[in-house]
Amino acid sequence: MNKPAVSISLSSYGADLVRQLGQGSFIEILAAAGATRIEWREELLTVEDPAQLADATQAQGLESVYSSPMELWLAGQSTPNPELSATLQRAQAFGAKWLKVSLGYFTANSDLQTLAQVLGNSAVQLLVENDQTLHGGRIEPFQRFFAAVEQHHLPIKMTFDIGNWHWQDQPAANAARLLGRHVGYVHCKAVSRRADGKLVAMPPTVSDLHLWEQLLQHMAQGVMRAAEYPLQGDDLLQLTTEHVATLARLGQPRLECAHV
Repeated sequence: MNKPAVSISLSSYGADLVRQLGQGSFIEILAAAGATRIEWREELLTVEDPAQLADATQAQGLESVYSSPMELWLAGQSTPNPELSATLQRAQAFGAKWLKVSLGYFTANSDLQTLAQVLGNSAVQLLVENDQTLHGGRIEPFQRFFAAVEQHHLPIKMTFDIGNWHWQDQPAANAARLLGRHVGYVHCKAVSRRADGKLVAMPPTVSDLHLWEQLLQHMAQGVMRAAEYPLQGDDLLQLTTEHVATLARLGQPRLECAHV
């Protein structure tokens, strides 16, 4: 059986280091670590050349996801974010097969036909993520959105960010049960509350990995998954290799057999 595709969100290496070295500096590390995909972060771009990164990624046998902080739906507007077309084009320039955005302010008035037209002009698949906001980080808007997506037969999947549900006190288990069949990409991160009350992303503990196993049971077998938690240390290759292997094992049948 093929191993699930594992991606690394480059934000995992820390914003300062990624901006300092440039996102292309991590291509060889990810390839050597056994990752299958790389997630470019639009908010961390500096002087990177899209075509150069696309070629270098392809040469290493990696595929790309392009992550943009844009919201698909803006407050008070029925049509999709006017930046969507340009962002899809930018994702394609980076060689990405997927574009990840946030949901934004989806309402009953949101215009799915216009969205279908925009997506019809691009070969890039749209992935819509639950973020940390009240309007875009709760289960109910995603249920309504994907009901509309199904009604209009749109080629859109969900990025299920396991950790982000914490910001709105939404149980990830409920979200997986209700939304799992729509998921095409899983952002893995554990979350801890600091002494000052702020929630922060953390690498997983054994109990976190057990929870993630349970969540993946509601999703397609072998769904693409990514590390989006701190990968910081002296040996980034060794650290990345360990976490790629851990994420690749999640939800695999041989693990389930061990519990019989």
